[in-house]
This record gives sequence, structure tokens and C-alpha cells, in this order.
Amino acid sequence: MRITTRALAAAGLAVAFLIGAAHTPRAVAGELPGATRFFNDPDSLVNKWVAANPGDSRQPRIASRIAGQPQALWFSRYSPATVTADVRKVTSAASAKGQTPVLVSYQIPNRDCGGASAGGAPDLASYDAWVRAFAAGLGSGPAIVILEPDSIALISCLSSAELSGRYASLARAATAIHGANPNARVYFDAGHSAWNSAAVQASRLRSAGVLTSGDGIYSNVSSFRRTADEVAFTKSVLGRLGTSSGLTAVIDTSRNGNGPAPDNTWCDPHGRKVGENPTANTGDPAIDAYLWIKPPGELDGCAGAAGTFSPDYAYELAG
Repeated sequence: MRITTRALAAAGLAVAFLIGAAHTPRAVAGELPGATRFFNDPDSLVNKWVAANPGDSRQPRIASRIAGQPQALWFSRYSPATVTADVRKVTSAASAKGQTPVLVSYQIPNRDCGGASAGGAPDLASYDAWVRAFAAGLGSGPAIVILEPDSIALISCLSSAELSGRYASLARAATAIHGANPNARVYFDAGHSAWNSAAVQASRLRSAGVLTSGDGIYSNVSSFRRTADEVAFTKSVLGRLGTSSGLTAVIDTSRNGNGPAPDNTWCDPHGRKVGENPTANTGDPAIDAYLWIKPPGELDGCAGAAGTFSPDYAYELAG
């Protein structure tokens, strides 16, 4: 995912009005319970590597520091015929353990504006159908859905009409997820503290229907900004969305232990470390959880294909 700063595209008040009219206000639940246990998928890339490489000198460190922590599962491959079963496999396994899965929907058309993670559904109608199929696999237990990373922070490649369509589709996606599983919590894209300003991001989030369709926002996905900066930033965004909204935030701490690279390199930079372990016990009612949304060791697209697992990079992050 590309995380360089982008200029604000014209969303227009009409977009916000139309989305607000299309969705009745949603009663947002309180903060995520602090005792929430997140799901660690035994079939994740890092767990598969650890199991297959017991004699590798890097294995003990990767196993204890990374594979031992719950991480998000990304649904980034466009496979509409199997996505319901793919999601159900995860949610069923998590439910059997009494754990909460973190799932990333990553299929919005024109995702990453043609960058290293380009792809997604061929058009918004196909995306809407994919999301409904995704939602059908969520079951009835608690789940966290990270809705379309970069979809609101990175819009520079979209025309005004395309942007309006994207915002409306994101609102429909969240509504479909809640309709399928009222216990699912859906978080919308807030970028991160060194990207768009809090005022710009809050305006875009309003246009995308977060106030009527979302449970909260997320920041720092696949990025390296320090946790304290993201807490301050997300609270600023939430403040601009209104204290009565009931919205909260989650922060990706998977690779921010050393903060950003000195030159702010965003794509597989060296010298980074994992951050705070995933937890819902943040001590802050505005911050639902610290999560490992970007699985440490899965590449951004510069040291190898985006999403592939690199034991060398995982070992470095785990050090």
C-alpha cells in the first residue's frame, strides 16, 4: 500500500448528504471489551513457515515474537465464488476458541491507485456483490473488520464521480456487514498521522458514511508511525467527527516499535521493529485496541511481491 501524502480530492457536500440520506443512523456500541482475545490463525503465512522450518536458525525468534501473536487476515484476492467459505473458515475457527478474528477486506476497485498492491474488484457493482458474499461468512460471533485500507486516505487517482461512487460503496459495505452480523465492528480508513490532516480525514470519513455505517476508524495500517502519534491523531479525527458519534479507533502497531524510517521510506524499510502486542486493554476508552493488521514479515512490494512472507524481514522486525 502506498502511504505518501496525498492532496484532498473534492468530495463535495452533496456526497455526504446523499450518503447520510441513504442510511439511518447506526447505534454504535461502546468500547471493545478489554478482555477480548484475538484470533491467531494457524494457517497464516508466518505460522506455516514456522511449522515448516524447525531447523532454521531464524525460526525460534520468529516463532516467539511474531507467530505467537494474533494478526489480521487479509482478503485481498478477488475470488467471489469462494470468499464466503474462506471467511467462514476463519470465523468458525475463531468462534471455536472463543476468540475474535480481525479481518481485512481489501477489494475496492482502483485500490492503492495502481501501486504495489494494485488490484481489487473490477468495478463497484462487483465489489458490492463481493462484500455481500464476504459478510455472509462472518457468522454471528464478535468480529473486527478493517474496511479497505487506503480507500479514504488515498484518492488522488479518482475522478469526482469515481470518488462519490467509492464513498457510497464503502457505506453500503459496512451496512451489509452489520446486516449479516450485528456483532461485527467495522472500522473505516483514517490513514495515519503523517498523511492527511485530521480535518481532511474527518471530512472524507463523513462523506464515506462512517457516522451512519461505521463503528470506528483505524490508523497506521502497514505504516510505522509511533503509537503515541497515532493515538493523538485518531483522537483529533474522532473529535472532528463529534463527541456524540460513539466512534472509537484501533491502531496498527505491527511494525512501529522503532517509529518511521529516517527518510520516511514506506516500502519494506530496514531497521524497523514490531510494536506493542495486540490487545484490547489499551486503558483508553477512545482506543479500542492495538492490532497487528499488517502481518510482520509480509512484504509491502519492494523487497518482493506485496503480501509474500519474507523470513529475513520477519527476523529483522522481531529482533
